[in-house]
Amino acid sequence: MNGFLVIDKPPGITSHDVVSRVRHTLHERRIGHTGTLDPFATGVLLVMVGRATRLAQFLSADDKEYEAIIRLGFSTDTGDRTGTPSSPLSDIPTAAWTEDEIEAALASLRGYIDQVPPMYSAKKIEGRKLYELARRGEEVERKPVRVCIHEFAPLRPNGQLVKDNLDGTFDFHVRVVCSTGTYVRTLAEDFGKRLKVGAHLAELRRTRVGRFTITSAISLDDLKTGFAEEALGTVLISPRTALSHLPFLHLSDNDVRKARHGMEVNVGESDWSDGDIISMCDVEGTLIAVGDYDGNKKVLHPRVVIAPLN
Repeated sequence: MNGFLVIDKPPGITSHDVVSRVRHTLHERRIGHTGTLDPFATGVLLVMVGRATRLAQFLSADDKEYEAIIRLGFSTDTGDRTGTPSSPLSDIPTAAWTEDEIEAALASLRGYIDQVPPMYSAKKIEGRKLYELARRGEEVERKPVRVCIHEFAPLRPNGQLVKDNLDGTFDFHVRVVCSTGTYVRTLAEDFGKRLKVGAHLAELRRTRVGRFTITSAISLDDLKTGFAEEALGTVLISPRTALSHLPFLHLSDNDVRKARHGMEVNVGESDWSDGDIISMCDVEGTLIAVGDYDGNKKVLHPRVVIAPLN
């Protein structure tokens, strides 16, 4: 049982809770995930099963896509709806923001930007998780991180650009496509600053991780039902398929044996560049290992072997 599952994470539980439930359902100890979602957030969580847990490094840098609601009116200490208000409720009418002003605010946050990781995050500084320090009332200096916002665009549910909540707040629906390591909460706060109003993230749903989309995701309940009905094979994505974005090489039987033991494999001339990452497969297309191409020696060095030694 080696492969990947695209889970539609429900609200109210942590990503670690999802891993625990998958572990319990599949009776498999080796379970992991490639990118944390906050407890209040929902959507795509890519879960690794069995020996596929060794492949996280080849997927963790994938771009991610979200649909979110930014609530304009006040900020919170966590940057999302779970926090305590940290700024007074604004009384700025929606008429104060023209479409041009909103577009200017969005445009200023597209492309490469520097983000300061929020205190309420799982990022570690000197071995300590920031949210643990924040819960104790401590705040430490955090260095800005360069991220890329590929898309930051408004969505218009019911044709509305900004929804008046009649309580002094306004909801702004957006679509975000960004590099790994981006904090959408911070993006929401910075968007509010551009409009001179407190803001926080009210809703967050991840719709894509790399090429894995919400349309192919399953719920934890469906996973449990599918496993009971022995239908797991219909949703478990093979390691080879998950890494189909990488170049690949079919190995001879002799080279399969070498790769399984972590030995280099001669490949001769190729179009690859020195240092390229290559999927190493047997003649049937089953992933044996992932290797680094040595352009000088014309060999592949297995970096991660997932096939057993038998």
